[in-house]
Amino acid sequence: MVQETIEPSKKVKAVGNWWLKVQEASKEHQSLDDAREFNESWQALTAEPGEVDYVETIAGGVPAMWAIPKKANTEKVLLCFHGGGFFSGSMYTHRKLFAHFAKNIGCRALILNYRRSPEFSHPAQVNDALSAYEWLINEGGINPKDIAFTGDSAGGNLAITTMLLARDRGITLPAASMPFCAYFDMEVSGASMISNLGKDLLFTKEWVIQITQMFLGEKGDPKDIYANPLYADLSGLPPIYIQVGGDELLLDDNIKLIELAKKAGVDASIDIFPRMQHTWHMAVGRAPEANDAIARYVAWIKPKLGL
Repeated sequence: MVQETIEPSKKVKAVGNWWLKVQEASKEHQSLDDAREFNESWQALTAEPGEVDYVETIAGGVPAMWAIPKKANTEKVLLCFHGGGFFSGSMYTHRKLFAHFAKNIGCRALILNYRRSPEFSHPAQVNDALSAYEWLINEGGINPKDIAFTGDSAGGNLAITTMLLARDRGITLPAASMPFCAYFDMEVSGASMISNLGKDLLFTKEWVIQITQMFLGEKGDPKDIYANPLYADLSGLPPIYIQVGGDELLLDDNIKLIELAKKAGVDASIDIFPRMQHTWHMAVGRAPEANDAIARYVAWIKPKLGL
């Protein structure tokens, strides 16, 4: 856990200011399409990594994009799930972010464009994620031990729930998972929902509740383990490393998941970055705090993938 208190750089402050604009603009949107179109501009936060090719594909029936760095080890794959509250975001908004991961790790990244709510409620998203994982193994010929998962926010949820669904269906699990700033608690009950109110420039508790309702749909169960892994038995999962900002409303979601994983005997760890906003990683290539966070992930995952 990061102990020191740091003053965020101007560029990482810009991420927080951007999220504030997102929240303010969302109140003015008259349609879901407007909100999604605005959110596509998230990609402007991330610097282009360079020396990466992007190729769109279909992974187990799910639209996806390969990010292929020059000289990457093509036998190692990072399966990536974008954030956006399950209702927005795309493989395009997160293309550059996950390409930075892949380039620094030295592998390919497969960025999934899973179905979004409210048109498709849970479990469409986790089913898409599992379909893509099985496609990598069965049609791509990739050994599960050469695959790692990652994802931010809602994508961080999928980086855990997809493993649960795979485990419960008898599918070999990946080498490791790296969620960040993840969204797990479908009951929206964490203490940080109150203690970090006002510090988090993107979320309010009411907004998280609305996003959750869209995701679960009318008949969804907030205790369904494939939506809310805080109710799951996490035993048998591979190593998990989470990063989360100290000022996030979702802070407790991430702390609780790691505590639960440790109790189940999983090799699990968390870094809490003081004063960081939700998914500050989006500023990679521009802000030192984002570069540092991703460098920590790279150092952690490379030996687990044999790189």
